[in-house]
Order: sequence, then C-alpha cells, then structure tokens
Amino acid sequence: MKAKTSLLTTTFIAGLLTVSAAFAQDYDLVINNGRVIDPETLFDDVANVGIKDGRIVAISEDPLTGAETIDASGQIVAPGFIDTHFHFQMPIGYSLGLRDGLTSSMDFEMGCAGSYVAAWYEARAGVTQANYGCAVSHEFARAMILDGSDGAEYLINGPVAAYTTRAKTGWSVTRPTLEQGNAILEEIDKGLMAGAPGIGSTTGYMRAGISSRELFEVQKVGARYGRPTGSHTRYTLGNDTTEVNGAQELIANAIALGAPAIVLHFNNPGWRVTHELISGLQERGFNIWGEIYPYAAGSTTINAEFLEPQSWVDDLGNRYEETILDPVTNEYYTLETYKATIASEPTRPVVVFKMPEEDQAKWLTLKGVTMASDGVGAQPYDAPWDFPMDQLGGTHPRTAGSRGATIRLGRENNIPMMQLISILSYNAAKHLGDTGLKAMQERGRIQTGMVADIVVFDPERFTDNSTYDKGAVPSTGMKAVIVNGQVTVRDDVLLPVFAGQPIRFEPEDKPRFVPVSLEAWNAEFSTGMPSDFTGAFPVDGGN
Repeated sequence: MKAKTSLLTTTFIAGLLTVSAAFAQDYDLVINNGRVIDPETLFDDVANVGIKDGRIVAISEDPLTGAETIDASGQIVAPGFIDTHFHFQMPIGYSLGLRDGLTSSMDFEMGCAGSYVAAWYEARAGVTQANYGCAVSHEFARAMILDGSDGAEYLINGPVAAYTTRAKTGWSVTRPTLEQGNAILEEIDKGLMAGAPGIGSTTGYMRAGISSRELFEVQKVGARYGRPTGSHTRYTLGNDTTEVNGAQELIANAIALGAPAIVLHFNNPGWRVTHELISGLQERGFNIWGEIYPYAAGSTTINAEFLEPQSWVDDLGNRYEETILDPVTNEYYTLETYKATIASEPTRPVVVFKMPEEDQAKWLTLKGVTMASDGVGAQPYDAPWDFPMDQLGGTHPRTAGSRGATIRLGRENNIPMMQLISILSYNAAKHLGDTGLKAMQERGRIQTGMVADIVVFDPERFTDNSTYDKGAVPSTGMKAVIVNGQVTVRDDVLLPVFAGQPIRFEPEDKPRFVPVSLEAWNAEFSTGMPSDFTGAFPVDGGN
C-alpha cells in the first residue's frame, strides 16, 4: 500500500510540476515584488504582474513565474511614461527618451505636414523602439503654402523639418489671402484624414501672421474630427497678462467649438491663473488640459519672434547676456552676437532662461496637468538609435532628463509618487483616450487587459543626469522599460528591441474639410450682409 501511495504521490507531484511548468509559460514576462502604482484606480501596493502577448493579464499577491522574470523588489512598477510634446521623433531621440522611461512619445506642437503624415507613420513601422505619434502641423501647412515648401523631401521627418523650413519667414509673418487660408486648412485636414491624433500649432512663433480668425478656423478643422489642438499660445513668451490672454484665446475657441485643446507648456508668467482656468473647465466636463515641464529655462531656435530685441529686451526687460545661452559653446549671447547669428544661422538652437528655479517643483504639484518635456533635437539629429550619446550635442537637458528630473524633484520636495506617476503617464492617456484615441485608452494604467507599457525604477536612484552644459546625458536608475510587453531597457542598457506601435486614429477615406467662404458666413451669421463685407477668413488683414 505504501508503495502504491508513494507511486500515486510521485505521479501527482509530477503532474503538478507539469501543470506548473505549463502555467509558467502562460506568462511571457512577470514582474515580481514591486510596488505597483495605478493612478486611475489609486492602487498602490506590493504585487506581481504577469504579461502575455503584450498585455497585462494578471496582478496578484502570489508570486508568478514566466519565461522571463524581473525582480522588482524595492522598485516602483508604473505605467510607461507618456509625452505629448516630444519633438525629437527620430531614432536617437527615441533612444534618449527610453532611457528616461518614455514609452509613448507624441508631438502636439510642431507636428508633421499633413500630406506627409501617412508616410511619417509608415517610415517608423517595425523599426521603432518606442510608441510614436505626431499631430498635423499648422506651421508646416503655412510653410508649404506661403514659402513654397510643398513637395520637399525633408518634410517626412516631421518636427525636425523646422530646422530647414524656418530658414524662410513667410510662414511666420504673412497674412494669407482667403484662397491661401483655405489651402492651409485643407492641408491640415489631410493630416487628420490620415489619422493624426490632433493639430499642433506654434501660434506664438507666428503671431504677426496669424489672425484670431485663422486660429479659430484651424481649431474648427480639428473639431470636425473631435481631436485636440495643442498650441504654443500666442504671447508665449510674454508677461503674466499676455501669457494668460494667449491661453484664453485657445480655450475660448475650444469651448465655442466643443473641441478638446491642450495649453502647451504654460509654466510661464501667470501660470497660476492659467491652471485655475483649466481646472475649472475640467470640473465642468471640458476636455481641456495643460502641460508643464520642470525646468526654469526653455529652448527654441534663435530666430523665434519673441526673442527679437523689441520683445525680449524692450517689452520684457531681459538681457541677452543673462538669458540666452548657446548649448554648443556654453556661452551667453550679446545683442551683437544675437544679430550676427540671426543673419548666419537663423535656426540655431538656444536655451532661454525665463522663470525662477524655485518654481520647478511647484509645477509638479499641480492637479490634472501632464508633464510634457518639449524635448528638442540634438546634433546629429538623424543619427541611428545606437549612436554614442556622449557624442550628441546642442540640446536642452529636458530632452534626455525630464522624467528623471520629475522623480528627483518629487523626491527632494516630498511630492507623492501617485501625483508624479499621474502627471507622467495617466493624465495624458486619460485626456487623449477621451477623444476616442484607442491607443491611449489602453495605456497609462497598470490594470489587467491594458497594454504592457511599463517602467520599473528605483525611487531613490532614478534621476536625470543631463545639464545645460551637457544636454544629452541619459537618465539612470531604470531597472526596466517595457514597450508592448517587450523589455527594451534593462538595468539602464538600451536593447535592440523595436516593439514601438503607432499612436493614431484609423485613416479615413474622405476629407471633412469645408472651405471658408463669405457667402457661407453671411448665410449662417447674418440676416443680410452687404456684399462688400470682408469679415471671414483673413482677407487683406480682415477679421
């Protein structure tokens, strides 16, 4: 009997082992013993996460086993970080972002020319390490129509094409005719028809050329698709009145049109008022939100309209010698070197000091915002994904370090981790998901069924290393960065894994573009307007 029992026991145990082995293979990847944080449900506890076929399929108190295991003891396990304002949409740009925990990057400011949106996505399919997305560009539409950039091969590069288009100035200073204005709007519509997640408008760079009517009509194009317009608002950089006025323009248009909107990088003078405006609208159900980044300095090209002496020196009271830094030479400009560089290299990147350092941590405490880096290109911007990062130059530290800086400043200022993860991931996913963007409805969360975009990092060690002197130094302290269920960064080492997926809407067959016309305006808004009225889309400086 003992022998029989022993045989049965052995058979039973062997069966259990077989079942266990089979069960183990049910998970492609497991993350054990980590502090799991999910901002949507406010879950915050030690748990184990099982991943299969690129999705989270189990969150358990019991240990899990799988084909690959990550021991996350003492680590944070959180949704992969999402950035809606990352200009460096190039292989080496994705590499810098991934080292900083950036699993999904989009650009809702500069964007991609509408006619090139489809090709932009096709060029990244299957060869990109992070998830990628790009709004359709208002600025490039103007460059195409007003400067003759249409058909230029470099436009397929999306945001970094600005280094070329900005050598001309028609896009920024020209008031279009009605015919040109309609051509600009139609070009934007082409990008939305191709699936772009929204519109990006560098309004503040084009304030001389863009009337209030033009911005309203641009947002109207997006409203027909239910998609957001992100705007570098009209008076940024400005003072604490003009900055808020620029945000109010974007917001008022959005409310009137019933459309989403993103107030880009409002961490400038007047930020408290802007945040209160946005918060009040969110409480009333409007899908309008704002972004911040944790740096006292910004970055732009030296020919930005707001850096001209009349604006930067005369109106705002700044001195080039204290505020405008060359990130390559690490020298501040003078009025003379500014003028010389404008003439010789008008799109040269500069770092612009504009706010007190003590505000950096304050912005991270704001409820409901997103942390969006405004990450800019480094040189050479077209380098391959594995280019030596210590050989990159000419960029702002936010490109490589915004997420590390957020966690570091949170650590130094006792900001709750749930708040930090919310602004780094969930808040952007929530707002974009509410526009109907499926890719964002299933990211930004640690829940079963969600896409397994996950970061695993040491809350005491994860930090930024990039500085204004050396802007492209990667962050450190990442145990793992997982993109669509695949480990892409392991112990701060970037791996040759290309699991990135597109963030876009399904392309549509028919445009939704409706030309602006005097007749249509009169029919809708007037009981009988004189025929010589010119108050529609900008016509010779009209309204």
